[in-house]
Amino acid sequence: MNADLSAVPIRSLQIAGGRLVYREAGSGPPLVLLHGGFLDHRMWAEQIRTLAPRHRVIAFDARGHGGSDNATGPYRPVDDVAALLHALDAAPAVLVGVSMGGATAVDCALEHPDLVRAVVVSGVGTSEPVFEDPWALDVLAAEERALAAGDVAGWADAFQCFTAGPHRDLADVDAGVLSRVREMALGTLGKHTAGEPDHRVPVTATWERAPGIAVPVCAVNGALDAPDHLAMADRLVELVPDGRATTVPDAAHYPNMEHPARFDAELTSFLETV
Repeated sequence: MNADLSAVPIRSLQIAGGRLVYREAGSGPPLVLLHGGFLDHRMWAEQIRTLAPRHRVIAFDARGHGGSDNATGPYRPVDDVAALLHALDAAPAVLVGVSMGGATAVDCALEHPDLVRAVVVSGVGTSEPVFEDPWALDVLAAEERALAAGDVAGWADAFQCFTAGPHRDLADVDAGVLSRVREMALGTLGKHTAGEPDHRVPVTATWERAPGIAVPVCAVNGALDAPDHLAMADRLVELVPDGRATTVPDAAHYPNMEHPARFDAELTSFLETV
């Protein structure tokens, strides 16, 4: 069930190179929610509602996603997070990210360690992903073929495979979750044009530098996520000095959307330790 965000106003922040939109609710220790690739802050609707009573919850759209501006020149997503934290006086914060958002959270712990109190990831390791499993490679290839053919609907169909994971059919996933993922993904894809440059500047040597992350790191993975996603998260928590992992049963790449109560319970348990 999608929590109603209408009572939480959308705000905007002008940073170098563009405008970021975000929602903020509650008070207490800062908690920043970072969404997955092609999605937007609305994937965190349930968490904004349930976590705000005890935390200052901030959820924003990454550059080129949702309501935030597209990039017009080189940028690093990690620096956008840092700019947001500085501008909102929200550091040090616990950064919670699914997929792309988790990778950005790890980058922030590497590049801006003074801004980070702890990191929670789901279905990701660092911003240098490793895909080796045939299932994931097939899905990524299907996405590329659809984009090359200008088949937006076909791309969305392939993208949704990660929502179900390799162990289920789409019919096994809650229809509301599938609808929300599809709406956000198509909205972000529609902001871009074929052949436009990718202005993102990568953070490098992330796996080699991960053992230097000094803050606690927790992976809250969907038990039915793709093997590569689970392996990257496991590798991360094994590399950092203070790493731990837990799983949400009967969920794949978006456990916070499929089983928000269980995800929130695991997240809250970790937050109580930091």
